[in-house]
Amino acid sequence: MKVTVFGIGYVGLVQAAVLAEVGHDVLCVDVDENKITNLKKGVIPIYEPGLTTLVKQNYAAGRLNFTIDAKAGVEHGIMQFISVGTPPNQDGSADLKYVTAVARTIAQYMNIYKVVLDKSTVPVGTADKVRAIMQETLQERSSQLTFDVVSNPEFLKEGAAVADCMRPERIVLGTDNEEVINLLRELYEPFNRNHDRIILMDIRSAEMTKYAANCMLATKISFMNEISNLSEILGADAEKVRQGIGSDSRIGYAFIYPGCGYGGSCFPKDIQALIHTANQIGYQPKLLQAVEEVNYRQKDKLPKFIYRHFGDNLHGKMFALWGLSFKPNTNDMREASSRVLMEALWQAGAKIQAYDPEAMNETQRIYSHRDDLLLMCTKEAALDGADALVICTEWQNFRAPDFDIIKAALKQPVIFDGRNLYDPKRLANRGFIYYGIGRGASLAIAQ
Repeated sequence: MKVTVFGIGYVGLVQAAVLAEVGHDVLCVDVDENKITNLKKGVIPIYEPGLTTLVKQNYAAGRLNFTIDAKAGVEHGIMQFISVGTPPNQDGSADLKYVTAVARTIAQYMNIYKVVLDKSTVPVGTADKVRAIMQETLQERSSQLTFDVVSNPEFLKEGAAVADCMRPERIVLGTDNEEVINLLRELYEPFNRNHDRIILMDIRSAEMTKYAANCMLATKISFMNEISNLSEILGADAEKVRQGIGSDSRIGYAFIYPGCGYGGSCFPKDIQALIHTANQIGYQPKLLQAVEEVNYRQKDKLPKFIYRHFGDNLHGKMFALWGLSFKPNTNDMREASSRVLMEALWQAGAKIQAYDPEAMNETQRIYSHRDDLLLMCTKEAALDGADALVICTEWQNFRAPDFDIIKAALKQPVIFDGRNLYDPKRLANRGFIYYGIGRGASLAIAQ
C-alpha cells in the first residue's frame, strides 16, 4: 500500500520505517528541511535501538522516502498518518496546532478519497475537530471528495519502539465507518498473522484508550514511589516490598520499581492533558492529580538526600552523575529526573561531571556550555575527584560496575542511587554510604 506519514519524530519515523520494512511504499513528510536532508544521508535524529539500520535499508530499497513537499505527500498515499507532536500548553492542555495544520493540508491537496489515521496522542474529540477542519477546507474548494478519520493510537516504549511496532501487543482502531475496516486490515495484515491483534472500537474510545494506558502506567509508578516513601520512614525496604507484591499475578512486576520519578514525552504530558480535559467538563480527577503530585515530589528525592548528607551549601562540591536520559536506550531528556537534580545542585553551588551512553549531545544542546557541567567520555572518568556518585538512569552498563574503582576515584565513598541498582548491605560491607529509594531498613544497616 502507498502510505504517507506526516511528522518524523519518535512515533512517525519508527512507524514509517516498520511499515516500509514489511513492504509498504512509505513517504515521510516533515517541515524541517535539515532533518529531511540528514535522513536521506542516513543521519537519524533520535537514538532508538535498531532504527538506524531499518531506515537506511528501506531508504536504499526505495520503500522509504522523505520530503518537505506536503502536496507530494498528500498525493502519494491513500493512507495518511498524522504523527506530529502535541506539546503541552501552559495550562497542561495538548497543543493541537500541528495536528490541525496537517488536517488542513490533506484537505487542501487531496484529489481522491483518503483515510486519515491519527497516530498522535490527542484529547478525546480531536477526530471530530480534524473531520470538521477537513470538511471546511473541502467546502472552500467546492469539492465533493470524501475521506475517513481513524483514531489509531501508538503504544510504543522509547528504547524498544522498533520491537513494539514490529510485534505489537494490540492495534487499536477507532472508526465510525465499517467500510474502511478492510483497508485498515490490509495495512496491518503483516503484523496480524500470528493472531488477531486488531481491536476495533468507536473513535472516542480509541482516543481515550491511549490516555488511559499511559495514565495507568504512571499511576503504578507513583503508587510504588508513595510506598517507597512510607517504607523509608517506617524502616522497610521498598525493593523487598516490590518483590512481595509483584509476585501477585494481579499486580505483576512491570512499572512498580521505586525510583526518582518518571519523565519522557508521554507520561507527564498525558497526565496533564487528561487532567485538563477532566477540568473542562467539570470533573475533578483526584487520582490523576495525586499521580502527578507524587511524581513531582519524587524528583526532589535525590537532591534532598544530598542536602541531608552534605548540607545545603554545595559550593566547592563536585558530583559524578551517571545517566542523563529519562530512561535507558534513548537520548530523550524531556522531563528527565536528571534535569531536576542538576539544576538543584547548580543552584546550591555544586559542579557536575556527567556521563550517559547516548544523551551527551542532547545535554549539550539543552544546557550549552556551562562551567559547572563537564560531560565525560566514560562513566569512570566522571568519577575522578568527585565528592559522591549520583545515579539517575538505569543503563545496563551501570548495573555491575567495579566498586573498587568507584571507591578509589571518589573523595568520599558515597552513592546516591535513584534507581536502586545496588545491594545496600553489600556496599556497606565495602565501606560505602549508600542512599537508595525507599530502602529504610537497608539504609539503617548500611550506615
